[in-house]
Amino acid sequence: MAKKDKAHVSETPATQLLKAHKVEFTEHPYEYVEHGGTSESARQLGLDEHAVVKTLVMQDQDARPLLVLMHGDCTVSTKNLARQIGAKSVEPCKPEVANRHSGYLVGGTSPFGTRKEMPVYIESSILDLPRIAINGGRRGFLVQIAPRVCVELLNAKPVQCALAQ
Repeated sequence: MAKKDKAHVSETPATQLLKAHKVEFTEHPYEYVEHGGTSESARQLGLDEHAVVKTLVMQDQDARPLLVLMHGDCTVSTKNLARQIGAKSVEPCKPEVANRHSGYLVGGTSPFGTRKEMPVYIESSILDLPRIAINGGRRGFLVQIAPRVCVELLNAKPVQCALAQ
């Protein structure tokens, strides 16, 4: 029996989109741990958690979904975010609602290849990093890309809403 290549993960809507746009990326599978978050993936992959970017599915006061890309070691100030995007309020979606909007399971949400098109907001300091690791569309799977790809492919709007954890 052929040995399974652990370095390659099967395609996801996210990797298909990246390949279709000829984006250079590297695949980084790791052992998914329930509620491990970015600290666990960073630890397993030997990455700085600040450069591991989480994709958060949130909604405004009218339940319109949006994505927020945030440093792994930070949380989102929903007040600051709402103020900057002209919303009355912003809150995280319930997991089952987030899954429906994105087409991905929470813990495996990528901003690329989502089921629904949603506005994307990126913490502006992420754009200062040389490379970021972001979910590749499956639990236990990150891809490393240049952060500008988020602006180029997703039309991500820079915001300043990070709170240190």
